[in-house]
Amino acid sequence: MTGHRRICLFTSTRAEWGLLSWLAHDLKADASVELSLLVSGSHLSPQFGETWRAIAAEGFTLDERVEMLLDSDSRTGMATSMGLGLMRFAEALDRLKPDLLVLLGDRTELLAAASAAACLNIPVAHLHGGEATEGAIDDAIRNAVTALAHLHFPSAEPYRRRILQMGVAPGRITLAGAPALDTFARLALLDRPALEADLGFSLAPPLFMVTYHPVTAGDSEPVAEIAELCAGLDCFPDARIIVSRANQDAGARAINAFLEDWAARHPERVRLVASLGTRRYLSVVKAAAVVVGNSSSGVIEVPAAGTASVNVGDRQKGRLRSPGVIDCACERDAVAAAVARALTPEHQTVAKRAETPYGGPGASARIAKVLTTVPLDGLLKKPFHDLDMPCP
Repeated sequence: MTGHRRICLFTSTRAEWGLLSWLAHDLKADASVELSLLVSGSHLSPQFGETWRAIAAEGFTLDERVEMLLDSDSRTGMATSMGLGLMRFAEALDRLKPDLLVLLGDRTELLAAASAAACLNIPVAHLHGGEATEGAIDDAIRNAVTALAHLHFPSAEPYRRRILQMGVAPGRITLAGAPALDTFARLALLDRPALEADLGFSLAPPLFMVTYHPVTAGDSEPVAEIAELCAGLDCFPDARIIVSRANQDAGARAINAFLEDWAARHPERVRLVASLGTRRYLSVVKAAAVVVGNSSSGVIEVPAAGTASVNVGDRQKGRLRSPGVIDCACERDAVAAAVARALTPEHQTVAKRAETPYGGPGASARIAKVLTTVPLDGLLKKPFHDLDMPCP
């Protein structure tokens, strides 16, 4: 493989891999690229479904597996896991010796991986920078990774401008769009009967898809919040509800315990899953009348699928919205009212237009082209790009 460009993709969660997988396929198919995968975080955890198996099932080799999650559900545990990740990512990257490290998003693991790469003089390419999620610590992590990165692939024009404001030279920024939208053009989804057979669960309408993650900014109470959300959903006793477990952020254990009890009390209408995987998840989204929760998917992929979305609370506050998204507080009456509005014929018509500020399919190919052709010489040098600012 001498002379090939060595590109390493980092992934630590099911959601992140769903966004990166088409880029991984494109790079794997490129004869000029030596692709490696650095897999960590919840992918390796039985508690979160051992989603590394889905990566392997797609035909990829997991070149490095880095255990870095502690058996903790606290903010201190999150910070300690980051420290453990920093040490182990450094060792893994030293073995892989990539020419480029590709990171997507804003999770705490990314800051550890980007910091390790900085110490090893490995250039970083960052996807989905410049965004805002005011209800999560992700904002700070995302901006820190942007500061450490050398190539940038924002999903929308306002985010490109924000990266410019951070002093990044325009030539290092490629307006790519959202890689998640490639799935609708490249992956055959399952129809409702196939989904029912796969899940062993009736998906008779109205079908709800629910994902709720901890809110890591501020002093949120995870159990109180998920109780309010579920109470709002209980106002729709005829609905079938597929619920995916929360991610591994601080507070997730309490949320998942509540969901387990809620699903056990309503087995005829609620099904809790550790992970659906990309195909099944987006198939459920397409079949659903509404998607409810606070995942980034609810404001990016779901509207592009033509499905109504109810975004609960402040976790995604600041992200660009499509007309198909309804925002509401994490209170039972507010959730119930928002879901009822989402189910109206008027809003269903709006949602089916599939309007999105994140462009259309093709982001993965655009990103792959830059990664495989950008000159590597001088990439590590990052002169600050000053904007012409008027005098105060």
